[in-house]
Amino acid sequence: MTEEVSPCNLLTQTEYLMDGLCYWSWSDILASLKSCEQCFGLAESSGLVDRLISALFTKISANTEIPLLQLPENAATPLPSSSSCSSSPDTVGFRCSSSKTPESLKPCSNREWWFDDLTILAPPAIERMMRLLGCYGSDNKNLLLTRFLLHYLRASMQRWFFDYRTEYAGLADTAVHGVVLMGRTAFSCRGLFWVLRVVSNLGLSRECRYKLEKLMGLVLDQATLDDLLVSGGTEGAVYDVNLVLRLVRVFVSSEEYGDALSQRMRKVGRLIDKYLAEISPDQGLKVQKFLGLAESLPDGARECYDGVYRALDIYLESHPTLSTEERTSLCRCLNYEKLTLEACKDLAKNRRIPPGVAVQALASQQAKLQINAHTSPRDRPDPSETPRLTYHSRAESTSLEEDLDEKQELRLNLYKMQNRVMELEKVCREMKGQMSKMAKSKSFNHRSCYHSSSSRGMPRLC
Repeated sequence: MTEEVSPCNLLTQTEYLMDGLCYWSWSDILASLKSCEQCFGLAESSGLVDRLISALFTKISANTEIPLLQLPENAATPLPSSSSCSSSPDTVGFRCSSSKTPESLKPCSNREWWFDDLTILAPPAIERMMRLLGCYGSDNKNLLLTRFLLHYLRASMQRWFFDYRTEYAGLADTAVHGVVLMGRTAFSCRGLFWVLRVVSNLGLSRECRYKLEKLMGLVLDQATLDDLLVSGGTEGAVYDVNLVLRLVRVFVSSEEYGDALSQRMRKVGRLIDKYLAEISPDQGLKVQKFLGLAESLPDGARECYDGVYRALDIYLESHPTLSTEERTSLCRCLNYEKLTLEACKDLAKNRRIPPGVAVQALASQQAKLQINAHTSPRDRPDPSETPRLTYHSRAESTSLEEDLDEKQELRLNLYKMQNRVMELEKVCREMKGQMSKMAKSKSFNHRSCYHSSSSRGMPRLC
């Protein structure tokens, strides 16, 4: 019905009402947009959703230093107030300098006063909002809107009605595009791990996940053990070991190899050793996963392999049903020459380590000690220059005597281990001989034959 038929008809009143949306209160506009969710497709086609969102933009721009509708043009410029929030993962993981830790996701500045209010909206409304701003998908180049999306996704995960996670896939990709664009200038290493925890279960695309993990792998040396302990492993594992493997590969491929590896590589080596020790008790951790992670770093990344040995010992203790072949293959990740003497002694006495591996470790340690003992004549001091035995020289002579005692003990352990291996081989030969005799014997009385063969008894292995 038009005004020509009847004045003050419903259509005209509705148009007047829509024209005055900018004079509505913030809560009224938000409640109206929320009520459109029940018939969102019809409301969007009629243009009502776009009008309500534009009214929200007007309210936000009126209380923001930078107008919201102009944000896509200024997206490449970092926000001046981004350094005023906490560096805690609970505050969106940004690199900030505040000494106080605010409450969970407390706004860092007056630009964030609208974050919590918009979390009541459904994903289609937020998606339409990002499209109107020209910041949806790969077009997102805005740090403020990226922060809002991360806040929105985190709040949505904690709500009871969060059932259809595929509805959030587009918003998750949009947030990751913004994070990757800003990179390390706006997000710390811990912040990147926090972002991954937020978006990992929201149907994130493979391309966005790859970009985010690549950014994380480049700063892996800044990560901590708590950052790496990401849950959600496959095949019954507690932790996501595959994620750490991918991050290590990215970091190793980005490092340039020279005569000596960088301190960043050694720092990552110590971090991976701690991670291995932490995940070793996991019953769902497979042998190949443990071995692949331990061997993911080059040999020069570790100055000492004691950390790897401790993690290996914990894994063997937590998985007592492993076969000898599996335990032997696990020891492949050890560099015996880089084990300390104390670790090598413990390895030789460890009954969870196969005897052949213990012999190799002791032989490598003995060879290293012999090389250290045979110093060149140039390195030896001139007796004419040291006529008196000082306190320091006495201490050095005492340490040399202790080293000789340790060498003797090491040789004795090696001799015992070799004798043990020879005894085991002898027992195995005897068992094979007896089994061949039992197979060749052809007796008509099977019970008496079995009794005569078993009465002799089997030799003891130990």
